[in-house]
Amino acid sequence: MDRPQAPSEASQRPSPHPWSMHWPLITLVVLAFLGAIYVAEAVIAPFAFALFLIALVWPLQARLQAHIPRLVALAVSILLLVVAFSGFALLIVWAFGRVARWIFGNLSRFQEIYNQMSLWLEERGVAVASIWADYFNIGWLVGLTQKLTSQVNTTLTFWLVILVYVILGLLEVEATARKVEALPNRRIAQVLLAGSAETAVKIRRYMVVRSLMSLLTGALVWAFAVLFGLPLAQEWGVIAFTLNYIPFIGPFIATLFPTLLAMVEFDTWQAVIVVFACLNVIQFVVGSYIEPRLSGTVLAMSPSVVLFSIFLWTFLWGLPGTFIGLPITIAVLTFCAQDPSTRWLAMLLGPSEEADLPIPDRTRREA
Repeated sequence: MDRPQAPSEASQRPSPHPWSMHWPLITLVVLAFLGAIYVAEAVIAPFAFALFLIALVWPLQARLQAHIPRLVALAVSILLLVVAFSGFALLIVWAFGRVARWIFGNLSRFQEIYNQMSLWLEERGVAVASIWADYFNIGWLVGLTQKLTSQVNTTLTFWLVILVYVILGLLEVEATARKVEALPNRRIAQVLLAGSAETAVKIRRYMVVRSLMSLLTGALVWAFAVLFGLPLAQEWGVIAFTLNYIPFIGPFIATLFPTLLAMVEFDTWQAVIVVFACLNVIQFVVGSYIEPRLSGTVLAMSPSVVLFSIFLWTFLWGLPGTFIGLPITIAVLTFCAQDPSTRWLAMLLGPSEEADLPIPDRTRREA
């Protein structure tokens, strides 16, 4: 009687998981997709901004058109959007314009500080004058002026294209929803509908929290500047308010500018260090302590994911990418959470399961 043969070593080895075999292909697809986004910035970036604004404006549009004709409601919504953005831009221009005039009025004091620093560096073997002559000359100033002028024209065109997309998008929201509901693949339809609705809610909550934190940051910076005797207190408050909409980079710039002014205004380095430290404490407390408690776990993400998304979209799209990078990441993770095959990514990069549980349930699990 033949004895049963032991299974071979090859048959005992576990078969590779399907995902492990597809990772190289997935990596190539992601890199190709990011490359296409980078190349097609002029086309995709305005469309992404338009979707972001439609998510913010649509609830107002829907309520208005329930009582007045749709085109009139659209006109009111667009008018309010334009007024809001125009007011925001005017605040930025006013604050930075006042700071620029103050700098030009105190050039002699900046020159004195520059001479002192140049002497200190030259005593240690660093020839500041030659570096200045090599890099900061008339040609550099002319090139910078031309670049700024070109950037202003590009920005105006960018926002005009966005406005057109928003107008057309608000007219097509309901029709697009009906098309998605009619898709024969119910799984895809459910992912698109649920993902779009939840993304819009999260983006609106993100902007509400961001606006409240920007107001709080601006008020605290203004109060500190008044108490410390720092010139342009109102302007620093406005700058802190507006730049706080740009995560990480905006608060850094809002901290750096007043510190540079303090170098001219105060005679001691201790005062400059106090200004820098207090402004950073304000940014840290608001951004790292108060804001997460207001936003809750709905917008919770790993800090490394937040920082990576900001740097990634800044690299891809520049300053517009810095502003919209986090909302795009929120949207991607929200859509990933709608389907079982991609839910692992939302769980990995989003809030932990423990954070989502109510406190009594969390306590029972720990017990």
